Amino acid sequence: MSDGVMPAAQEASAEASLTHPITPDQPRLDAATGTFRMLADPTRLHILWLLTLGEADVTALTEACGATRTAVSQHLAKLRFTGLVDTRKDGRRVIYRIHDGHLARLIREGINHADHLVTGEPPHA
Repeated sequence: MSDGVMPAAQEASAEASLTHPITPDQPRLDAATGTFRMLADPTRLHILWLLTLGEADVTALTEACGATRTAVSQHLAKLRFTGLVDTRKDGRRVIYRIHDGHLARLIREGINHADHLVTGEPPHA
């Protein structure tokens, strides 16, 4: 715009970029390491992958990942504490969702990478 003011839609898209071209400093490296640490458990990774498909409650997550309700609840508590999942109430049920698109893409890419390792499909450029 000629007055130097960015329209709201452009401003929002500029703030919500998919990439952040920064050189990682120690706080960012520590934060990323914490995220990867949470992803290093197969049950937590499975729960997060399920949440990339959409919101779910403990019952649905328990049925889908095959772990005990107690185990799923404990993993969800860790994921909430570390900020990887958010919650909302639906009556008496607690509904879980993945925190953001960066995390969802990271999980999907990790599973896609694992598929290449398991099937022997050649890597992408």
